[in-house]
Amino acid sequence: MRIEKDSMGEIQVPSDKYWGAQTERSRRNFHIGEEKMPKELIVAYARLKKSAALANASLGMLSADKSEAIQKVCDDIIQGKLDDHFPLAVWQTGSGTQTNMNVNEVIAFKGNQYLALLQKEEALHPNDDVNKGQSSNDSFPSAMHIAAYCAIQEQLVPVLDDMAKVLQDKEDQYQRIVKIGRTHLQDATPLTLGQEISGWRTMVEQSKHMIIQSAASLLQLAIGGTAVGTGLNAHQNFGPKTAQYLEEEMGYPFESAANKFHALTSHDALVYVHGALKALAANSMKIANDVRWLASGPRCGIGELEIPANEPGSSIMPGKVNPTQCEAVTMIAAQVMGNDTTIGIAASQGNFQLNVFKPVIIYNFIQSVRLLSDGLRSFTDNCLAGLIAKEEKIDEYLHHSLMLVTAFNPHIGYEKSAEIAKLAYKENLTLKEAALKLQYVSEEEFDQIMDPHAMV
Repeated sequence: MRIEKDSMGEIQVPSDKYWGAQTERSRRNFHIGEEKMPKELIVAYARLKKSAALANASLGMLSADKSEAIQKVCDDIIQGKLDDHFPLAVWQTGSGTQTNMNVNEVIAFKGNQYLALLQKEEALHPNDDVNKGQSSNDSFPSAMHIAAYCAIQEQLVPVLDDMAKVLQDKEDQYQRIVKIGRTHLQDATPLTLGQEISGWRTMVEQSKHMIIQSAASLLQLAIGGTAVGTGLNAHQNFGPKTAQYLEEEMGYPFESAANKFHALTSHDALVYVHGALKALAANSMKIANDVRWLASGPRCGIGELEIPANEPGSSIMPGKVNPTQCEAVTMIAAQVMGNDTTIGIAASQGNFQLNVFKPVIIYNFIQSVRLLSDGLRSFTDNCLAGLIAKEEKIDEYLHHSLMLVTAFNPHIGYEKSAEIAKLAYKENLTLKEAALKLQYVSEEEFDQIMDPHAMV
């Protein structure tokens, strides 16, 4: 152990850890749950601190040596070299102050080691230097936006692109297979399997469009507002400069928000974007349910699709294949919908100049992105890519469906068409047999009208 101190006095800290007194107090005082601050948030904070150091140096507020030391440690954090030094729970102060200080203390500790190696006389202070021009109240929500935006762009969007591509390939492959449609879980008029899959593909593409469109709101950062939005103790150009360096570092057009009073107390942007994530979860639930219903059986269900046999499906029933990838996706969808409720309630609790539900908001947001990214990647690779159409079963259902009679509506009217369907069902006849028995059409007329391929 070593002794660290802060404004409250001295405290022992594990000698192999780089955090300081404030981190240690939080670590001891909040033994709550197993949820830790997401790595994505810590990396985002490091990117923010690096850009802040560059901004402060360019504005004459921080020496070049101190700025360089901060940047070097931030690069190590971004590269994952210091992951063991961020131990704090999500369930801490609602402003995220303790995680901000965790980042500040680790950067100061390692930065001072770097300065000592260079034989520099200067020393970094976690508050005065690493946190210069900042408050947890503006830096934490800024890190939240950076983490959320990067997670969407770098984790989720590539998965949605690949998923849409796989569905497009399946759509093209099965465009000519005519099958029976289903509405209200009952037989309906025909469509092609390719057309059915095109609905799934468009769900993915539309969800991606809504997510990207809404995510643009995350580019507005609270940085520069400090404690309550007035920018006290920060250079007037600090916020815009920090955003400028962030854009240069990451390639994303971040901006210092025009109204910091809004940026500190409201998390409407995260609510808005997570709503689009919830829409993706809803679409994912629908696609996964369709796949597992259409693949149900294989002999006593619908059985129009065959899913890949990835693993044994049962511990007692040999040869069973279960739609396990579908089940994983539907559980993820349920979790994301629950996260959306949490985020919405938490975001509604801003009081005066600050919202103090920030850690739970970003934890749930990042979890949603991570689960959707991982889950849809697994679903795409291990299920959708291997879907096989059972053409014989599809054809059997198509030619036994009573709803093909809909094609007769323009020729003999709805009422007579309904009589044909009802007679066929009641007496277990084919549609042709029922139509001829009722003498509503001739055999030649029936064969001409009853062409499923012309109905799609």
